[in-house]
Amino acid sequence: MNTFERILLQLKMRGPQTAQALGEPLGLTSMGVRRQLEGAQEKGLVDCEDSGGKVGRPVRRWRLSEAGHARFPDRHAELTVDLLGQVQALFGADAIERLIATREQAGEALYRRRLDEVAHAAPLLDKVAALAAVRDEEGYMAEAQAREDGSVLLLEHHCPICAAARSCQDFCRSELDVFQRVLGPRVKVIRIEHQPSGGRRCAYTVTPVMPAP
Repeated sequence: MNTFERILLQLKMRGPQTAQALGEPLGLTSMGVRRQLEGAQEKGLVDCEDSGGKVGRPVRRWRLSEAGHARFPDRHAELTVDLLGQVQALFGADAIERLIATREQAGEALYRRRLDEVAHAAPLLDKVAALAAVRDEEGYMAEAQAREDGSVLLLEHHCPICAAARSCQDFCRSELDVFQRVLGPRVKVIRIEHQPSGGRRCAYTVTPVMPAP
């Protein structure tokens, strides 16, 4: 992966950032990063926004444009949406529900197999990380992050089925339900960011639930 692609990946994974912040983990100077970003801007892949700094100087933050996000895998979005429309037209809304249910069952079985590899008494972070690893393999650019309050964030920086999810919100409802079931009744899974609704990514909090007295 060349420098240009690494910078775009950082913006995809971490959201809007300054040239200096982008350069630090890559071992690049802010000037070198700005040259790359200006080239990306000419291609329509990034946008920037200036905001006030600590001493009145504007701070420029860069972010991916819609075209920049489109560089990442989308599983042939237009074809997927077209096929969903044809399935519904030919077989009715019930066919879409059966399709989602079948996908849900297959996904749940896969996630359970992978989580079964984690010790039953393992920390919550390990379990969410195992789920994130499978989602990452599926193209969601997923990761797990521990929080100070004991909960864990499941972050998905890319949605390879975003177009289908916009077309049919039940795909996202289905995924949330599966996450809750495979992680078990001792946690509560809540979606706090939603890319198909305009968010930068999909994000979930996984919080331990205190047992009833």
